[in-house]
Amino acid sequence: MSDKTSAILDQFKENQEKTTIDTSKTLRVGIIGTGWIADAHIQGYKKMPDVQIVAGSDIIDGKAEAFFKKWEIEGAECYTDHKEMLKNAQLDAVSICTYNRTHAVCAIDALESGVSVLVEKPMSVTLDEAVAMCKAEKKSGKLLSVGFQPRFDPNMQMIKKIVESGELGEIYYIQTGGGRRRGIPTPFGTTFIEEKTAGIGALGDIGCYSLDMVLNAIGYPKPLTVTGYTSNFFGTDPGYYKTHPEYAELFGVDDFAAAFIRLEGGIIVDFRIAWAMHLDTSGDTIIMGKKGSLRIPSTECWNGTVGGEMKIYHNVAGEPVETIIPIIVDKSEGMFYNKIRSFLDCVKNGSASPVPSSQILINQAIVDGIVQSGKLGREIEVSIPNID
Repeated sequence: MSDKTSAILDQFKENQEKTTIDTSKTLRVGIIGTGWIADAHIQGYKKMPDVQIVAGSDIIDGKAEAFFKKWEIEGAECYTDHKEMLKNAQLDAVSICTYNRTHAVCAIDALESGVSVLVEKPMSVTLDEAVAMCKAEKKSGKLLSVGFQPRFDPNMQMIKKIVESGELGEIYYIQTGGGRRRGIPTPFGTTFIEEKTAGIGALGDIGCYSLDMVLNAIGYPKPLTVTGYTSNFFGTDPGYYKTHPEYAELFGVDDFAAAFIRLEGGIIVDFRIAWAMHLDTSGDTIIMGKKGSLRIPSTECWNGTVGGEMKIYHNVAGEPVETIIPIIVDKSEGMFYNKIRSFLDCVKNGSASPVPSSQILINQAIVDGIVQSGKLGREIEVSIPNID
């Protein structure tokens, strides 16, 4: 290995710092929606000595009670109406773990009640909903953070660090996406696949993560135009399902999406995402710059991290060289825990959101643009309203 290559690698050495939790103030936390993703939230909260889980709500009578019993949380108040919980429970923060269609209304209600919000992805179903959420956040003075836990994976953070180092130069083209050969999430019932509850499918479940991986790395430039395509060939085929072939009749969202996205600064994003396809991968993520390019190996089932060692293609002393970026072993409590911890620390400190709504508003505008372009069958301009 040359001295120049060693110097390049030295820029990206692992540096994971442990933070100390301030236990002088206890935060009162509630959970809206007690389905399966709420399990991950409560596991994180239970590890935190400065958190008191005081309430939960679920529209299914008795579900919140069963949830807290399973997790051995005593004394938590249970509701079937999240508005009643927000009114009575005197909360500092809530996790919103409901299905997609209710993310916006629950978040807005919480913010208007003076409660900071950690909302699961996708931020919302439509751009209009995302705009309303951001306006409610600004008016309330509280915090709105979006549950993009891949941001807290050290390998994902390395992607941003590489781009920001200037090693790739000016970025001009990105290929990204991912997916699953068989991965329509029906083991959790039908809320992920019905239009009335989910609104969007693979785009909202894993597509938003894939977009965030690259958009966060390049500083979230605004989108200008989108040419999008969506399909649902697999989800609407009864033969896809090993059990419950009747789910095909209920399937009302996308199981595949693709897009060609033009961003400010002349950057092009070539994107595709799938819950199901006749492939093991739709391709690696590639970030191309005028000085070098970065290849990020895909994962067999998109899981919020990278699929192997990343590689920088560049020139050293006029010769083409490939620099391997080794996988970083996460020595923390894990990215889901860190997602929650960073949110709570910002609630305590009054600091900016760890996953700002202003950024994910752009992400949601692209997702919405893909949907709308797919319906129209043509390129559309993307316009994001100002948050007054």
